[in-house]
Amino acid sequence: MFNVIMPAPSKIFTGYRALGFVSNHVPLAVRYHQKHKENYVVTCVGKCFHTYNCSKLGIVSVSDSHPEDISVLAVDRDLTFTACRNVIRAFTRGRQVIHVYEGHTADVHLLLPFGNHLISVDVDSSVIVWDIKSQGQYSEIQFNKTSFEITTVTHPSTYLNKILFGSKQGRLELWNIKKNTMIYSFKGWGQPVTVVEQAPAVDVVAIGLANGQIIIHNLKFDETITKFLQDWGPVTTISFRTDGHPIMATGSATGHIALWDLEERKLRSQMREAHMTSVSGMQCLPSEPLMVTSSADNTLKVWIFDLPDGGGRLLRNRSGHSAPSTKLRHYGTDGQNIVTAGQDSTMRSFSTVHDKHHKSLGRASYNKQLSKKNTLKYDEHKMPYIVDFATEQTRQSDWDNILACHRGLRVVTTWNYVKSTMGQHKFDHKRFTKNAAQHMHTVAQCVEITSCGNFGLIGYSSGHIDVYNLQSGIHRGSFEDHSGEQAGIKQAKAHNSHVQGVVVDGLNQLAISAGREGDIKFWKFKDKKLLDTCKLDSTVSKILLHRESSMMAVARDDFHVYIIDIDTRKVVRKFIGHDNRITDMTFSADARWLITAAMDCTLRVWDLPTGRLVDCFLVDSAVMSLSMSPNYDFLATCHLDDVGIYLWANKTLFSHVPLTALPSNYEPQMIEMPTTRKHTAEDVDEDIKEEEEEFIRAEFKSSEQISHELITLSLLPNSRWQNLLNLDVIKQRNKPREPPKAPKAAPFFLPTVAGLEPKFAVDDEGAGEGRNKGKVQAGNLMPLCTLGQLLKEGSSKSNYDKVTEYMKSLGPSAVDVEIRSLAPEMGGSVVVMCNFLQFVQSVLQTNKNFEIIQAYLGLFLKVHSEILSSEPEVVKELEKLSDLQSTSWCTVQDLFNQTLCLVNYLRTAVL
Repeated sequence: MFNVIMPAPSKIFTGYRALGFVSNHVPLAVRYHQKHKENYVVTCVGKCFHTYNCSKLGIVSVSDSHPEDISVLAVDRDLTFTACRNVIRAFTRGRQVIHVYEGHTADVHLLLPFGNHLISVDVDSSVIVWDIKSQGQYSEIQFNKTSFEITTVTHPSTYLNKILFGSKQGRLELWNIKKNTMIYSFKGWGQPVTVVEQAPAVDVVAIGLANGQIIIHNLKFDETITKFLQDWGPVTTISFRTDGHPIMATGSATGHIALWDLEERKLRSQMREAHMTSVSGMQCLPSEPLMVTSSADNTLKVWIFDLPDGGGRLLRNRSGHSAPSTKLRHYGTDGQNIVTAGQDSTMRSFSTVHDKHHKSLGRASYNKQLSKKNTLKYDEHKMPYIVDFATEQTRQSDWDNILACHRGLRVVTTWNYVKSTMGQHKFDHKRFTKNAAQHMHTVAQCVEITSCGNFGLIGYSSGHIDVYNLQSGIHRGSFEDHSGEQAGIKQAKAHNSHVQGVVVDGLNQLAISAGREGDIKFWKFKDKKLLDTCKLDSTVSKILLHRESSMMAVARDDFHVYIIDIDTRKVVRKFIGHDNRITDMTFSADARWLITAAMDCTLRVWDLPTGRLVDCFLVDSAVMSLSMSPNYDFLATCHLDDVGIYLWANKTLFSHVPLTALPSNYEPQMIEMPTTRKHTAEDVDEDIKEEEEEFIRAEFKSSEQISHELITLSLLPNSRWQNLLNLDVIKQRNKPREPPKAPKAAPFFLPTVAGLEPKFAVDDEGAGEGRNKGKVQAGNLMPLCTLGQLLKEGSSKSNYDKVTEYMKSLGPSAVDVEIRSLAPEMGGSVVVMCNFLQFVQSVLQTNKNFEIIQAYLGLFLKVHSEILSSEPEVVKELEKLSDLQSTSWCTVQDLFNQTLCLVNYLRTAVL
């Protein structure tokens, strides 16, 4: 049986992680860790849940992904319980699943850990009591949904085996789950019960109703102690302070929080606009003046009760976009920060390195000072959300370096990335204020910042294009087309239609603008003069310029993408494939790929050199904006009706990916969206990984030599052959230094020779030679080395393959020893040395292992230079080798010279 390996939906990209998720509508859960002496809060973010520490709101762990979104969370001392559809899972360490509970026929919406058991309630009001360790059902209770639809479940303190259920019909029932019997029924107050919370006092619970009432009720005597009423709609959450203050906090569907004094039985304080949406989770930390809240506005907040009126002050905050993102771009050249704009009128920066580097640049406002006095939800000075922006890192420390245009507005705002705030300038040309009636519906369509960071360009729906100085905010001119003045028509603007895009090259020499009607105009940036016009046969939706390569992508309303070379001003590529409006485009860092996204939920990768589609895949929701990292490692996307930022890893950086063109009838496949947990190598199944590697290896295998005419190098590392000629120098340098020795003591009396003149006696050198005379040379007694034996064998068979393999298996020192052993005094002979030269000739004729054979030959000539010049047989072989070497080297040298000439021309030529 064979395992069929399904191809991945995308050849190039794979999901890495999601950014910007903090919480959603699912209520939070708080656990106290006895060993760490720390409170941890667990929030849901779709298919995963996050665990944060309350001391710094730093993320501690991210759980494994669920098949679908999580519907409810609960925690006990050790485990975290989640419900997804009708399946319940128990996680340990906030990450790994250790228990799975299956038995419900409907979706689970309530969970309550109860000692060694877990109580779960589904939407059909079916209650199951589970044994946590054995995963078996302890008991089951079925309620009639029409008469008692369960909305809350809680355990009253000190009530052994007792559970209190609240219903949509308003009644409450107290059950003994051990005996499966109802003990008592509370008639209720005629309103659906939304929340029930145990009070610090025994027998007392707080009951929240759908009409905003909060009932403090005594269960033992079935008596109402007191009632409160909040005018903000249903009560969503209730929590009690346990730090010695009799305060009860209640959350509402409008985002307000009320603080009630239980002793004086009155409203103590209000925390208005605590959240933008309904307060889904709220918990006062035990024995601390702190409270943690969460909401569907993607925020998690920690409040401290230190105000004079007893109200809460925001202590720590962790948040993301509360509304879907509209555009994103990588900031800077390191690819570690992503700037995003959302429909909540805010601009944020997300770090791909660590969550602690996330920051908010604030919310767009007509008047920042007045906006601070108003609440976030009812801020009259809030500007519409940003639809387009441009960033430039060059002068970020000197002045504002972000330019943004807003939906339906003519005013363009500046932002400062370093200061993380809205800038000081708001650009609006005087021509629009003078003719207010004529330009009532004029809006800013697109913006651009030059590479120097000094100038900002703004394109309007009226056809005007203005240039502003970002430092001073002074208007520096407008692009005007005067080509119609000869016909008597004065055109005091750049285009007759909406300006869909404006870009500037890297040297501030050329500016390009695109009109709605398909006219691409090229301008001299300094003089604002029109140089040329390129007319397209379809309307243009947006343009994108890659400054380093001078390639500009033009997206058209017929779903086609054109590539224009701004140097030649001609269309060089046409890409056809999308079936709906193109939402965004991005180039890779080397301009080899153009990545496009459209409303057809596809993401396509086009290869510019070949002009072919190399990758295509489907996503769950349409991509609204995307950006490729300058480091080539990640692709960032934001999607329709989604607050998150998704990162896709580039697989070509860490594996071999054959980028063959896709067929014209290729059907894209759906790809799984990344989760908030990073995907690492540990998450990949080893068996599947080995099968994929075998599949890749079987798919393509490189030949040993592509062509006989081509010079082929060996696969040996440079350290095996590059330093052979300098090996003796390296050994001498690396030789350990000997400790200093005392000089040999001289004799007291020096021997002399008798004669007229005193002379010292010297040892006769000839005596030594006489003693050695008649002895056999040491080289004649040494055996022939392994290389010499292989050379003799190869010479007889005229095949030196074994010699080549043997030499490639040796290290530098072993090669040096073998080549030195070919000398007659080391056991070799002149015949063996001739055989070595013949071996070199045979290798050069095959054009294989070119670099190592040159290194071996150089070492051979250096070591045996004296013998080679004195032996006629060796000289003949050297002459043959010289002719062959000249022929092979001249071919390589000609190619090198041709390449160097071309490189020098491209480097010095003036284009």
